[in-house]
Amino acid sequence: MAKTILVVATRQGIGLTSAVLGLYHALDRKGIKAGFHKPVIQYDVEGQEIDHSRSVLRHSARTTADDSLTIRPETVQQALDAGNLDELMETVIQNFEAAKGDADVVVMEGLLETANVPYANEVNRQIARALNADVILLADARTSSIARLENQLDYAAGNIGKNQLLGVIINHINAAGALSAADIATSTLGDKYRLLGTITSKPELGAPRVSDLQQHLGASILLEGESATRRIHDYVLFARTPANAADFLQPGNCIFLSADRDDALMATTISAKAGNHLACLVLTGPLPASDVVMKLCKPLLEEARLPVLHLETSSWEISKLIEKFNRYIPVDDEQRIRDTKEYIADSIKDDWIDGYLSTARAVSLSPAAFRYQIVQRAIAAQKTIVLPEGDEPRTVVAASICAERGMARCVLLAKPDSIRAVATQQGVTLGNNIQIIDPDAVREKYVARLVELRKAKGMTEDQARDALADGVMLGTMMLEAGEVDGLVSGAVHTTANTIRPPLQIIKTAPGASMVSSVFFMCLPDQVLVYGDCAIVPNPSADDLAQIAIQSNDSAKAFGIEPRVAMISYSTGTSGSGADVEKVKEATAKVRELRPDILVDGPLQYDAAAVESVGKQKAPNSPVAGQASVFIFPDLNTGNTTYKAVQRSANAISMGPVLQGMRKPVNDLSRGALVDDIVYTIAITAVQAAHS
Repeated sequence: MAKTILVVATRQGIGLTSAVLGLYHALDRKGIKAGFHKPVIQYDVEGQEIDHSRSVLRHSARTTADDSLTIRPETVQQALDAGNLDELMETVIQNFEAAKGDADVVVMEGLLETANVPYANEVNRQIARALNADVILLADARTSSIARLENQLDYAAGNIGKNQLLGVIINHINAAGALSAADIATSTLGDKYRLLGTITSKPELGAPRVSDLQQHLGASILLEGESATRRIHDYVLFARTPANAADFLQPGNCIFLSADRDDALMATTISAKAGNHLACLVLTGPLPASDVVMKLCKPLLEEARLPVLHLETSSWEISKLIEKFNRYIPVDDEQRIRDTKEYIADSIKDDWIDGYLSTARAVSLSPAAFRYQIVQRAIAAQKTIVLPEGDEPRTVVAASICAERGMARCVLLAKPDSIRAVATQQGVTLGNNIQIIDPDAVREKYVARLVELRKAKGMTEDQARDALADGVMLGTMMLEAGEVDGLVSGAVHTTANTIRPPLQIIKTAPGASMVSSVFFMCLPDQVLVYGDCAIVPNPSADDLAQIAIQSNDSAKAFGIEPRVAMISYSTGTSGSGADVEKVKEATAKVRELRPDILVDGPLQYDAAAVESVGKQKAPNSPVAGQASVFIFPDLNTGNTTYKAVQRSANAISMGPVLQGMRKPVNDLSRGALVDDIVYTIAITAVQAAHS
């Protein structure tokens, strides 16, 4: 499985793309198969659809050229406006999976916060969570003190979340006005943040070619000279007499002078002819140079191979144009790209790279990743799910979505004309993956079998026909016969009406003594499993143990690493009473029946969920502070807690998902949205693959 690194800059203008380029090269030359991916486009100039980092990395890294796998900024803005950023992360995950190829490590570049991208911090945080990425912060040494640098890092780490922070790279050390290498080495910064790289300023790496300046200024070329190879290290405005300006005629300098300054032109020409390797000469202003002087200078300038440009802008306006120049490495400047990536790779430490692929960070599954995994597993399962409420509008739309995405083959039970009328009204197409069955046309074939299954209860054929008039009972008989793989209902039926027929007909799975349920609680940053919050009112200790075992297995089936907390009003031995003893007994029973399960209890909710509280209240617990599965002592506690968390923490709850059934059946809330039904169908398909 590919590991993912997201590089995030603490502010603009500190060499984010160069750092990403160097990090990629450091991994690549260590023999690690690296890849590059940029989840969201960031345009260099508003109105120009150019993402410079993608252009540079395309020439230097393994990356896809498929633009559809990178999200456009307007799409992000629409998601933010609609409050659907978490849903957008599903697309981020889908794009990443398609783009990563066979890379062992994928390096990604985060967004920079600008006036046009004020949402960068939030989007970077969401991407890091969705892709379970290790985050590297790029910081700027061009600040007045270590304390200010630490403040930069503290703010950025707070936005991302320190649990995902891999370490820090510091750029521009020893630059003018910057912290020195000694400042960094003697500080306590390395005690707080892992320093993965320290990059000392090397101004010559940023030297552009004369041809780059010519293109930026739109200047006309009087003499091309060595425009493609000479590099500019500094800029000089020649506004003095030649005698006083001699010290500024230095190798690598770009000389700006007014075209009507014959004396300055001649002085520059003499200097170049004498072997002074100037970068270039730019004549400015609307007046041309003297023909006589140019005739004298031209042969000497040509012999010196000095590029000469002309720009009608006055010399005093040049500074504004230069401010916007050289923000990026040109895509075609192969030498500069090569030198930059080698230098930065040399500045990145090797010790962490050597062991990076072999280390694993304990993580919790993000809601976006959870939903993405459910959909992918459902697609792989290719199961058939019956929907007894076949002409209910939300159900018809959900079935259409599932069929279109290949998540399941849906069977709609209702009058065909009614279903088609609803589909037309909702503006959806019922494709080949949807089967419509008229209950009246098939009901009779299940009568004899239902009588046989319920003969102990004295059921007659007439009673069976009456029972089969209920779509849930009919769907249940199809499930029992193996004609479908799962059943989803509840959009208009009560929980009792949805569950009763399956309990009567399908019964429990081998080894299961009861049916219970879980909710998948999609909090902003993680997915937790709550059980049982819907089915068993007052479980015994044995029942609680069964609920814990079933919930553990459900979590694992859906990609959540289970760490099971048995919840009580007491942690450890801090309290007593019959309710606490029941939880203790249930915990011991789980350990006895399933030694493979990581379980602890009794634990109070905060001790189970909050790391700092867990360390204080249960310091030796393998679960406290990091629980992912919460088992409540009774239905009253579980149902109250799930609803409180759902409403107070803005969490999405998926469920109740039934567990312990021989074949999967799941209930919907009567207030379910279309997406709720889609994901419940997907969950049912995944359960069917494991039943």
